[in-house]
Amino acid sequence: MLRILFHLFTDPNLPPAKFRRKKNKLERNGFTLVEMMVTLFILALLTTIVAINVLPNQDKAMVQKAKADIAVLGQAMETYRLDNLTYPDAGLGLQALVTPPTTGGMRTEGYIKKLPMDPWNRPYQYSMPGKNGAFDIYSLGADGAPGGENENADIYGA
Repeated sequence: MLRILFHLFTDPNLPPAKFRRKKNKLERNGFTLVEMMVTLFILALLTTIVAINVLPNQDKAMVQKAKADIAVLGQAMETYRLDNLTYPDAGLGLQALVTPPTTGGMRTEGYIKKLPMDPWNRPYQYSMPGKNGAFDIYSLGADGAPGGENENADIYGA
C-alpha cells in the first residue's frame, strides 16, 4: 500500500526509491510531499517579503533618475546659453543640446552626446519661457499626461 501511494506522488520516469527495513520500520530515500510543500511555502513567503520591500522603491528610483537627468540637461542648457548668449527657443527645444553651436565658438560637438529618455521611455519636455524660470525641463511622470499625483506627477528640476 505504501509503495502505491509513493508512486502516485513521484515521477514514474525516475528509478523507484529504495526501501529498506530498519528495526521494524520501513524507510525510504527521498522527500515526502509534506516536506516539499513546506519548502515551497517558505520560498513563497520569502518571495512575498522581498517583493513587498523592493517593488515600491522602484517608483522612487525612477523619479530620482528623472530628477538627475533633468539636472544634467539643465547644466547643458546653461552651457548652451554661455556659448550662444540665449537659451534655445521652444522650436529647437532640447535637440539644440545635441548639435554644435552655430556661433563659431571653440566647441565642435554638441553639449551632450544624445538626449536621454525619461524612465518611462518618453522624451523629456522643454518649455521656454518656463513656469519656474527662464526655461523648464520636465518629465510628465509615469502616466505621460500633464498633472497627476505621486508617481504620475510631473517632475521638474530642483
